[in-house]
Amino acid sequence: MRGILITFEGVEGSGKTTQMLRLERALRRRGLRVERTREPDGTALGAAVRRLFERPGMHPEPLVEVFLFMAARHQHVAEKIRPWLRRGRVVLCDRYTDATVAYQGYGRGVDPDLIRELNVRATGGVLPDLTLVFDLSPEEGLQRIGRRRLDHFERLNLGARLLPPEATYVAWVDADTHFARYDWADDDPAAAALPDRADVVGDARRRHSARAGRQEPELR
Repeated sequence: MRGILITFEGVEGSGKTTQMLRLERALRRRGLRVERTREPDGTALGAAVRRLFERPGMHPEPLVEVFLFMAARHQHVAEKIRPWLRRGRVVLCDRYTDATVAYQGYGRGVDPDLIRELNVRATGGVLPDLTLVFDLSPEEGLQRIGRRRLDHFERLNLGARLLPPEATYVAWVDADTHFARYDWADDDPAAAALPDRADVVGDARRRHSARAGRQEPELR
């Protein structure tokens, strides 16, 4: 049976990484085989791409950023995500295709439709079955992070407060079947529980089946 891919999106400080770790533990307790990864540094090549942005004086053009991320993503899918899915694993990924649309597209001015097309090419069509979007303003995220030193990507992500409304993840939730929104505005992400955590895998499977036009058995 094919596995499922669940991605986590949101600004820095939104609690997505904390919730991903909690979901991983919950799914493992149910006996599911879970793999956890992240972008862009889910592989050695991706980690090298991340370090490239931290080099002094390195300021790639927006389209160059896109191509670097796509190269890292293609390697990520080929080396890890696709093999895990073929083995029936539940794959949890901290950021994926939607992050590039948000930050390099709306944030850096690259055509979002071009990025979506490149995402399909780079992933070979391995797109999320479910994306959990943690809705929190960048200003609130910055307050929660405190004085922690930020790297290039975190600084870029916090820059989302400059994006137009149509660029936010939340603006896409109702327009795409793979999004599910969680609003952390009134909660502490470190303490809040992911709603209906036990059924997240079932939700992802149902969404995948709906898009594929067929019913598939639940993972157990």
